[in-house]
Amino acid sequence: MRLSVATWNINSVRLRIDLVARFLREQAPDVLCLQETKCRDSEFPSAEFRKLGYEHLAISGQKGYHGVAIVSRLPFALTDKRDFCAMGDARHVCVQFHPVAHRPVNLHNFYVPAGGDEPDPTINPKFKHKLAFLDELAGWITVDKIAAADAILVGDLNIAPLEEDVWNHKALLKVVSHTPIEVEKLGAVFSAGPWVDALRRYVPKEEKLYTWWSYRAADWAKANKGRRLDHIWVSESLGPHLSGMQVLRESRGWTRPSDHVPVVAYFEL
Repeated sequence: MRLSVATWNINSVRLRIDLVARFLREQAPDVLCLQETKCRDSEFPSAEFRKLGYEHLAISGQKGYHGVAIVSRLPFALTDKRDFCAMGDARHVCVQFHPVAHRPVNLHNFYVPAGGDEPDPTINPKFKHKLAFLDELAGWITVDKIAAADAILVGDLNIAPLEEDVWNHKALLKVVSHTPIEVEKLGAVFSAGPWVDALRRYVPKEEKLYTWWSYRAADWAKANKGRRLDHIWVSESLGPHLSGMQVLRESRGWTRPSDHVPVVAYFEL
């Protein structure tokens, strides 16, 4: 069986439901994970997804901020969510599904805190929260052995860990999302699995790879000052079943786009 799992920070699912619908019609992933849905559970456009054939939904939302959701053509056996740092933020949702009989897969969808503008936890509580979130995430993965069985972790992790994940490594060393302490802590989360980086399985570390382009650039495509903030990681047990990946860069040029683009991983199970 071929399985496809996509992740996309949509930056308001209600505002961009037409773009999501276009993506689902054109790419038809089996499962789509969304971040920054920015709506309460009752306001989530569930009916539109069901019309598109995505009848199974797991939603964790809040008014105006954050929010994650998983929509799927495959039924869920279990759903769960975790409140990291006891902040009450809607930043995680998990489902278990069975793409192959008797082989459950746990899928975790994350929206890691952005961290504000100043990379100093002593003066910036948002950055302090981000670092604490990553510490708790690494500890949870280690203690609960999240990647010991078939598991996928996706989402806007708000960190570009490699030098070639940003347009200019030296220029961004003091910019939130690429500072050494963030890279170190995300590395601890990655090692806690241990995980396999699905995107870098197919794009060598020496090559540039972006999933986000700022709204601030007058011509984002020409400037091409991107960062790889969106990730798909898989457990070592699923690593051999990866069959490809795709970054839909062209969606950044759609009308009223998100500043992130969809990322898709493909599996043969």
